[in-house]
Amino acid sequence: MSGKGTPATVAAQRAKAAFTLHPYTATGNGGSYGEEAADALGVAHERVFKTLVADVEGTLTVGVVPVATSLDLKALAAAVGGKRATMADPRAAERATGYVVGGISPLGQRKRLRTVIDSSATSHPTIFVSAGRRGLQMELAPEELVRLTGAVTAPIGARG
Repeated sequence: MSGKGTPATVAAQRAKAAFTLHPYTATGNGGSYGEEAADALGVAHERVFKTLVADVEGTLTVGVVPVATSLDLKALAAAVGGKRATMADPRAAERATGYVVGGISPLGQRKRLRTVIDSSATSHPTIFVSAGRRGLQMELAPEELVRLTGAVTAPIGARG
């Protein structure tokens, strides 16, 4: 990677994490950024994870789920000991993480937010998450992502 990298790649390098970067051309045309990344890279949607920011009773919380699913807000709240969650305002998510929507990475956020990763991640040898900008994915072992983010795993992805 040329230049100084993104906050996500810098954080992963500092933590001596093993990861591979996968650039692709992001068009932003319809659908989700994660599905676009999966299709562009030829990777199953179950292995590409999107990073979503929710408000759990006044505390911003990150949910990392496969792009083929949606975030189960009730399950996310329960995973961190809360009762209710709503999706965070996109501007609040961008301010807290330092990333733009569509490029929010679970790593290298401006403010470290508590993080929950869908438990399906552990069924794959590696998963893909945003590397901090649209058009760049980071492939790493799910255990590395848990370690780097201090996350817990829980079934927070909902089909359909």
